[in-house]
Amino acid sequence: MARGRLRIYLGAAPGVGKTYAMLAEGRRRLGRGTDVVIGYVETHGRARTAEQVEGLELVPRKTMEHRGAEFTELDTDTVIARRPAVALVDELAHTNVPGSRNVKRWQDIEELLDAGIDVISTVNVQHLESLNDVVREITGVPQRETVPDEVVRRADQVELVDMTPEALRRRMAHGNVYAPEKVDAALGNYFRVGNLTALRELALLWLADKVDDQLDRYRADHGIRGTWEARERVVVAISGGTEGDTLIRRAARIADRTKGADLLAVHVLRGDGLTGANPADLARQRALVESMGGTYHQVVGDDIVAALLDFARGANATQLVLGASRRGRFARLLSRGVGMTTIAQSGAIDVHMVTHEKVSAGRRPPALGGGLTAQRQAAGFALTVLGLPLLTLLLAALRDRVPLPSDILLFLAAVIGVALAGGLYPALLAAVAGSLLLNYYFTPPYHTFTISEHENLLALIVYVVVAAAVSTVVDQAARRTRQAAAARAEATLLATLSGHVLRGERALDSLLERLRETFRLTSVTLLERPADTPLTPGRQHDPHRWKVAAATGGRPCGSPDQGDAEITIDDDLVLVLCGPTPSATDRRVLEAFAAQAAVALRQRRLTEQAEQVRPLAEADRMRTALLNAVSHDLRTPLSSAKAAVESLRSPDVSWSEQDEAELLDAAAQSLDRLDRLVANLLDMSRLQAGALGMLTRPMAVEDIVPRVLDDLGADAAQVRVQVPGALPELLADPALLERILANLLSNALRYTPPGAAVLVTASSHADTVEIRVVDRGPGIPAADRDRVFLPFQRRGDRDNHTGVGLGLALARGLAEAMGGGIEPEDTPGGGVTMILTLPAHRAAVPDPEAELR
Repeated sequence: MARGRLRIYLGAAPGVGKTYAMLAEGRRRLGRGTDVVIGYVETHGRARTAEQVEGLELVPRKTMEHRGAEFTELDTDTVIARRPAVALVDELAHTNVPGSRNVKRWQDIEELLDAGIDVISTVNVQHLESLNDVVREITGVPQRETVPDEVVRRADQVELVDMTPEALRRRMAHGNVYAPEKVDAALGNYFRVGNLTALRELALLWLADKVDDQLDRYRADHGIRGTWEARERVVVAISGGTEGDTLIRRAARIADRTKGADLLAVHVLRGDGLTGANPADLARQRALVESMGGTYHQVVGDDIVAALLDFARGANATQLVLGASRRGRFARLLSRGVGMTTIAQSGAIDVHMVTHEKVSAGRRPPALGGGLTAQRQAAGFALTVLGLPLLTLLLAALRDRVPLPSDILLFLAAVIGVALAGGLYPALLAAVAGSLLLNYYFTPPYHTFTISEHENLLALIVYVVVAAAVSTVVDQAARRTRQAAAARAEATLLATLSGHVLRGERALDSLLERLRETFRLTSVTLLERPADTPLTPGRQHDPHRWKVAAATGGRPCGSPDQGDAEITIDDDLVLVLCGPTPSATDRRVLEAFAAQAAVALRQRRLTEQAEQVRPLAEADRMRTALLNAVSHDLRTPLSSAKAAVESLRSPDVSWSEQDEAELLDAAAQSLDRLDRLVANLLDMSRLQAGALGMLTRPMAVEDIVPRVLDDLGADAAQVRVQVPGALPELLADPALLERILANLLSNALRYTPPGAAVLVTASSHADTVEIRVVDRGPGIPAADRDRVFLPFQRRGDRDNHTGVGLGLALARGLAEAMGGGIEPEDTPGGGVTMILTLPAHRAAVPDPEAELR
């Protein structure tokens, strides 16, 4: 029986129309004569979705009891017994009621597919296992029902049901998704524009990866190795040389010419894991690629051309960027090289050969000296000088019993032993000396260097060739073994270094200390040339031109020439070492340390600058809030009190006792308000001077809102409050928070038409609490949203009799001073929603063990 096919409708959020699309597809197939049933569907009370159910056969659900309540689930057995051609099963990530045969609904769907039934299902992007934590960080809402990504990736078809955030919010405002009483809370929490935009982008990116997987699978199944230019992919090959920066930038410019092109950098390692590339250069070039939006890859292969082209074809690359050959002219005559060979074998991939300053500069020949230590080479020479004469004396005594071929094999064995002990040069000496001894003592005529028989001459020649070949092989094996051990030590050291730096609180100091310990140095100093010091030739080592950026160990060096070795990072940074002089091999690792030290120093400087700027920014915000309050908020109550007193003092009017009482009450209320404002402003001025910290404390939203409504007086009747009681407490200064909310509510009431209400809601997201003030006024154009928070700015810049436009500016200033902020967004159906964000208070979790102690 053939397995059924699975089709999934993927949505970015609830309400985009996944279930509607699933039912519409079912009705379309039913109209074509296909046997379609509904195994499980949730309409969520949406009328248009319920209309799509009509005319489709519903398979009865099974009823299950759990904790005294009844639930209905998909009846898998009934659907299989019914054996339709297509089954519509909603909510792929649903968790079944405990006691069900399967824990998850996608497992029920697997049974339907195994029974040969095609299934159409739905899922939201927040339910994908790989994106679960990302969605929680974005929305602040954990998703407990998840489905493995592989289940969705295995689907035969995945179709995105897309909708813009604005369109979805309009659907909600019109009541097409949730009941009216839930709309405002939903719009202020999960269905914010930022949340929906991020979820939509996650869905599009995930589906793009799914499409790439399908394309790769199709190409693999059909054995297609040619390039399909579905999307531009530029691969740049880097060898770790200094020309790599030029190649990467050139490849990035090529990729930028086409929107959406991918940039991939690849470095080919030899199959033995050894490479001549500088780790510091590779690390820098990797950072350069990633800073340009590309990705860095490493592949292993003895044949560089084959490995490079296999990677490019596997990535479906359309263009390949290579550097022009660094080999000399004579070397190019002997072989075509990597570049020309790649061009000849690239096929449909366009190859760009980029020139650079190292073209035709030639490569440095490998260092001589063998791969063994000096002690082992000395042992090989000693074995040659002592062992060959002893072997000659022994064989000379047995000349009548041992033929010449046996003598040659014994001498060859001696050469192999010398090669194993001392390497190439002792073995070559043993081979030459052995050939002379064989000729003089064992080849007729004896005791002369003349050879009378051609067979003996051939035997000696073969002996010398074999001895030299064996010696070369042994030496290369020893060289590679030593290089592999050094490479492994370097890799281990760099891996330990990275982990140590990441875990350390002081990355630069930790880095230099690890460098000193690793290479047994007495001191390590990072010198920096001050920014105002000009670069003058001949005075690079002047101690007055350098300052110590960081140091560890003994006395720091004041200039590069005071150390035993120096690693130049750039024109302004030098790493100075005191202690054993590093070898040429060690310098590669030291350069990697130096590059990391430069990065750590820049990070420390950025952190210091941020710390210096933060108090200035805070002081500026406090000063702005203070000036605004003095010029605006103090004037209003002062004017009211002054008007009341002057009215009472007026000799032209005779006031009744009731009128006098009302005027005195108005003056008292204004003076009380003035007293509160002066106290708050004094606290703010002390805070600005550093004499008083912000008087923040934990407080509940439901406690502060009633106090604000009391200050509003009769206008409070137009305010509707929907604050849930389970919100965490927030951290704020009570008096300042009261003034912020009063300003926001006054502004909302000013522009909300009569008969409409101003809504106050609150919610928590991660470590913040958001208070939303929703009005139904004319709204604010997107281009003017920043202007409304500037001083003396009001809607249309007219009618300043009710204020001079400082309320929102003051509110935002005070909010930012308490570590929060205020941002506006459109209210669905018209109006503006002001979102006040403040840090949440997280109570410490008690430690039971501490209580026992």
